[in-house]
Amino acid sequence: MKTLFTLPLFAVVLSVHAQIGIRITDPSHILAAPNLGNDAAKAGMQAAGLGLEVIDDAALRCSPSRWPVGIRTDSARAVNRAALHNYTAYLLCEYATDQGALTVVKVPASANYHMPDDLRATEDFILVVEPGGTELVEATATRTPASKGPSWRSMRPARILKPDDVFATYQLGEDAEALAALEKAGMSKAEVEAVIFRSQERNWPDGIDSFNERYPRLEAFKKYKAFEAIHWADKVLLVIPVEPNKKAATGLRPYLDIYMVFAASAVEVKEKR
Repeated sequence: MKTLFTLPLFAVVLSVHAQIGIRITDPSHILAAPNLGNDAAKAGMQAAGLGLEVIDDAALRCSPSRWPVGIRTDSARAVNRAALHNYTAYLLCEYATDQGALTVVKVPASANYHMPDDLRATEDFILVVEPGGTELVEATATRTPASKGPSWRSMRPARILKPDDVFATYQLGEDAEALAALEKAGMSKAEVEAVIFRSQERNWPDGIDSFNERYPRLEAFKKYKAFEAIHWADKVLLVIPVEPNKKAATGLRPYLDIYMVFAASAVEVKEKR
């Protein structure tokens, strides 16, 4: 990473609250087995301005066992090299070692719902990167984190009876009646935006994001564990959440909750939640 400061590194105090954005440019520079719990690392991080609680937390979260499976090995990182650039990550600190400055990077779970399933973690994790493996991200206006979408747990279970009756190219955001139903269901603006975005076929799993790929797999839609988000006119919007569909076949398995519009007659919705 380019030098950020004119003062000696040990004199620099960085606050995690500053949220300095950082991008992973070369995953081969990620330490495969970082140890932020040793005395030298702790002293370096303390000299860089981190408090003891933050240091202890970083030592815990840097363990590869806490990383997503897509970055736990050299080969996995090589395969996912391009995708790693898309992590939303922040500079925790830099600290000096005999081999040069190491960069401690925080990857928050809540800011990385957009990442593929094997690159997402359920908790924040820490990476330690050697010189040349990161770059700063230009500061931009603060944005509200993307919504996970509405909770499906309070919705009624639904069964897909006629997969052919999916409206794969339906423009949900242009249907005033559907938007009114989403609002009536109590969804926030951010949740509605998430639903609209993930109801578009291009944002569905790789194996069903186009007609040619989807058509041979339509029968598998009947195995989806789905829930009714809203219904209006002669249509119903289903949410197909990640957690209940973890065992779906490759190419069908969602890594974010996805949404599909069906003809109402193509779906059976249970009376009770």
